Amino acid sequence: MDASQFKHSNPVIGMTMGTSRVGRLDSREPLTNWTMETPPGRDGIHGVQGHPYGVDTCQPQIRAINDGKITLHALTKGHYPGTRIPPEVLPGLSSIGFWDGVGPQGWGLDAHRNEGIEIHFLETGRMVFTVDKRRFELFPGNLSITRPWQLHKLGDPDIGPGRVHWLILDVGVQNPSQEWRWPDWLVLTLDDLAELTRKLRHNEMPVWQSTGAIAHTFQRISQCILEWDKPHVVSRMIAHLNQLFVGILDALSAQQPGENPELMSRRHSVELFLKQLAENPADMDKFGTLNEMARHCGMGVTAFTKYTRELVNVGPMEFLKQCRLDRAARQLREQPGRSITEIGFANGFNSSQYFSTCFRHRFKVPPSKFIPDQFGLKKVRR
Repeated sequence: MDASQFKHSNPVIGMTMGTSRVGRLDSREPLTNWTMETPPGRDGIHGVQGHPYGVDTCQPQIRAINDGKITLHALTKGHYPGTRIPPEVLPGLSSIGFWDGVGPQGWGLDAHRNEGIEIHFLETGRMVFTVDKRRFELFPGNLSITRPWQLHKLGDPDIGPGRVHWLILDVGVQNPSQEWRWPDWLVLTLDDLAELTRKLRHNEMPVWQSTGAIAHTFQRISQCILEWDKPHVVSRMIAHLNQLFVGILDALSAQQPGENPELMSRRHSVELFLKQLAENPADMDKFGTLNEMARHCGMGVTAFTKYTRELVNVGPMEFLKQCRLDRAARQLREQPGRSITEIGFANGFNSSQYFSTCFRHRFKVPPSKFIPDQFGLKKVRR
């Protein structure tokens, strides 16, 4: 999609949305049956200054949803997955939503460009983000902003577990020389809007540190998405989006440095501990309680749980259970002579039924039908 496809009663916008077919995520229609209509005359390719680039097909997300690897909630116009909203609601907003991924993902976004500015906010987890062949590692609280002419992708090649928020807003441009046209529901002052445009248009830094206000606003936007059928939700969404762009303007203006060293040090301690826990079977047996793990990292339970969730998007005990299940899966592969019950007990599960239930939840098959190579457990990455 680009500005030439749009029209709208507001002369500042000059937009109308396309008619691509999109289903609801909660419908009974499989996502694999969705189609993406190509805008007339585009042949699936947009042009930027005479150079072609691929459309964001969304196929990796759709496969991940179908495979149960992520839970996605979104509002959409055009070909993006999510609950479709009418073109007259929030003109220019092509897609907004969030996904939650737990455990190894085994997928990543293809390199692509969008028809508008795209903003990602990483609430939990870690992700590799590539923009115009520059590689960045995103940490919890990082904000990425890409313009329509920037080629970008999440994953190297796979994404990690975590919660990712995003929005795509069409401002009527496809190359740097065009004039930006903001939607009329964005009510920043003319001076502030001009400053925001200038900073987004001319700054080559794609990754920023967000603020607590930005994080809180994304969480409130997510709540609006989950409550989209309730009264007054569009007004609340507009208010939150305006607050978000004011927060982004504040963050860009301040050119915030990295996180405070003490916080980074504490988080790094937890990160190293979780890596050791995943890779060293003896540690899985040594640390059986939340208090033991927190004490080992030199902090209280609350702080330890907070950093664990930021890094792996689950609590410490759930992560320990995942590690034990991964070890059990490797043992099923490497020690075929052992019984399922024996392996379950050896990995801390106090009944074969509970072990089978947890195993099926993680790997989508019971232990008796497990095919290790199908799940990539020769090299378990975290």
